[in-house]
Amino acid sequence: MAVSPVGLGRRSRQLFDEVWRKFSRLGQMSSASATEALAEAEQAVLSRGGPMCEFTVPGAQDTTVLVVGATSRIGRIVVRKLMLRGYNVKALVRRDDADVIDMLPRSVDIAVGDVGDPLAVQSAVSGCSKIIYCATARSTITGDLNRVDNQGVRNVSKAFQDYYNEMAQLRAGKSSKSKLLIAKFKSAKSLKGWEVNQGSYFPNAYASGSMFDEGIDASFDFSEGGQAVFAGFVFTRGGYVEISKRLSLPLGSTLDRYDGLLLSVGGNGRSYVVILETGPLADTSQSKKYFARMTTKVGFCRVRVPFSAFRPVKPEDPPLDPFLVHTFTIRFEPKRQRPGDGTQGATDPRNFELILEYIKALPTGQETDFILVSCTGSGIEPNRREQVLKAKKAGEDALRRSGLGYTIVRPGPLQEEPGGQRALIFDQGNRISQVKYHGP
Repeated sequence: MAVSPVGLGRRSRQLFDEVWRKFSRLGQMSSASATEALAEAEQAVLSRGGPMCEFTVPGAQDTTVLVVGATSRIGRIVVRKLMLRGYNVKALVRRDDADVIDMLPRSVDIAVGDVGDPLAVQSAVSGCSKIIYCATARSTITGDLNRVDNQGVRNVSKAFQDYYNEMAQLRAGKSSKSKLLIAKFKSAKSLKGWEVNQGSYFPNAYASGSMFDEGIDASFDFSEGGQAVFAGFVFTRGGYVEISKRLSLPLGSTLDRYDGLLLSVGGNGRSYVVILETGPLADTSQSKKYFARMTTKVGFCRVRVPFSAFRPVKPEDPPLDPFLVHTFTIRFEPKRQRPGDGTQGATDPRNFELILEYIKALPTGQETDFILVSCTGSGIEPNRREQVLKAKKAGEDALRRSGLGYTIVRPGPLQEEPGGQRALIFDQGNRISQVKYHGP
């Protein structure tokens, strides 16, 4: 059965407005009648199985969502929408006075604490399955921005990860959020099995030593500073250099149970190609290769490469089946470098340095674990925009590095007006112009 998101939203607003009008009339009733009417209304609307149960999401009754910043304008809307869909809602608020409590439905479980207090956050995340972070600093003081928009996100994401690990230990197993370690580069011995290869997309010119063959040199060594460094240069036209290794996963582990790869790397900010090879090991002619591009930053960062991003080298090959992956490769090719890559614009894009800390597989999941409501900067006063965005960006980076499944929403200026006649379909992109707006 097709469900219209426009009709769904309009119907939910109508029902909520009707109930709100009933609440507004309660002040004109006697205290006894008011108490009875209030209990009846709350039981009908804000409890599971009420008149709005047609909007309930399957499995929602078994899911508890922690809403951080539940008393904010966006937070109150989020709480209402979650309850209309049958979720159990827990709210983290800073104060427990009557004015704050009255902003939330009676059936919401309230936890009192500050996002800047790790102990309070640990208590709040207990028993929760998902988190929606709507909190934002109410002033442009640097301390407030850092405490709420940056450190607050760090505290909540860390506490959530720790909670799942603790639950897994009690079950004598691994957390569903735990990542699978594929490679960890902590000593020279960890480089065993990795091979350095070089080649060219113009094999004839490369083999003949033509005028375009200016040289390729690369190494993968463990430095005196205790780092695994893949570095060198590629001056040959169409040349590339790569490191590869056949995977050796723990007994009983397969990559089809995971969503993608997580690499902790450092270096001079080049982009690379990650290649996964599948097929029978005994017959390499039957092998199939899949590639995805990986962009790094100057310094250290964690990069996610979902399996869905891999494309077959040969278009006629089927989509990637992670279960069949047996070889992992990281390739550097200067032809794919952008002018802005590297520490400076003048840096030769044919030189590269990649420091590897670890490679892990990210656990699969039907839904994201953590939704962060950030901002685009639109609608913020120019004199405070830079401060706000700096703190927001730091919080986003902390969430990306947490290892949790996440979604970052950057809404533009919001208006307190009824919804339009068309449904919104969200898409991903680095620019506002890339976000699509479609009708039903």
